[in-house]
Amino acid sequence: MATTKKPTAKKPAAKPAAKPAPKKAPAPTTWDTVQIARHPDRPLLIDYLAAWDPQANELHGDRLVADDPAMFAGLVTIGGERVVLVGHRKGRTTEEKIAYRFGMANPDGYRKAMRIMRLAEKFRLPIVTLVDTSGAFPGLDAEARGQAEAIAKNLADMSVLKAPIVVVVTGEGGSGGALGIAVGDRILMLEHAIYSVISPEGCASILWRDGKFAPQAAEALKLTSGWLKKLGIIDEIVPEPKGGAHKDPAKAIETVKQAILKAIRELKKVPVEKLVEQRYAKFAAMGRFAK
Repeated sequence: MATTKKPTAKKPAAKPAAKPAPKKAPAPTTWDTVQIARHPDRPLLIDYLAAWDPQANELHGDRLVADDPAMFAGLVTIGGERVVLVGHRKGRTTEEKIAYRFGMANPDGYRKAMRIMRLAEKFRLPIVTLVDTSGAFPGLDAEARGQAEAIAKNLADMSVLKAPIVVVVTGEGGSGGALGIAVGDRILMLEHAIYSVISPEGCASILWRDGKFAPQAAEALKLTSGWLKKLGIIDEIVPEPKGGAHKDPAKAIETVKQAILKAIRELKKVPVEKLVEQRYAKFAAMGRFAK
């Protein structure tokens, strides 16, 4: 007698192994921001000038000692707006960096900047400053010619200058070397720029006697745009392309231009006497502790 085989039950198909969740990229640290602010391909003053006004009229000399190539000052047209532009010039090539002392100005540079800014006051032009320096030049000659006095005088004179002033921290804003051209009605700062009383390396060498603690010092200094906006030191953060301005320099430069033009349009609506009053009060209030 023939026997029939019972159909065997099919085993359920094995479930595909679950794919591991993609690892999240670690959040950028303050030290990462410092590296982006110093990136060699980050737009420099020469790049902004080339995009905004290749025919810019640079003016030279402090009429006292010399002309400092590390400080640019001149008449520039930005999006149809005629302005006096002052800024630190770092240089791109090795030869330029040496000639411009990596953007560290002598007292001659700060005196030149103020001389040209006074022309803006005389001819009723807005002033735009681009801040990008690790600090003022610390050489013996600079100190002998009054580095501290030149910066201090700029702080005093800019605080009462009768012209709209827009300051943009584009890369490094280091110590008094930055502040010497950074007293303004609107303080703008690029998203990945830094602005501090001292460099992280300098701070680490003082606190820990060792530069390797620079990342910890950077964190403690609160030198990023986000922190400085919270603290009321800057007025506006200018967004950068993802990863930093060096990823898309043309876009970053255009964004800065639009931010500057917006600020100038707003400031022009305010009587100049009121601007001076508000500017002075703004800087006098910095550093006050809330009760």
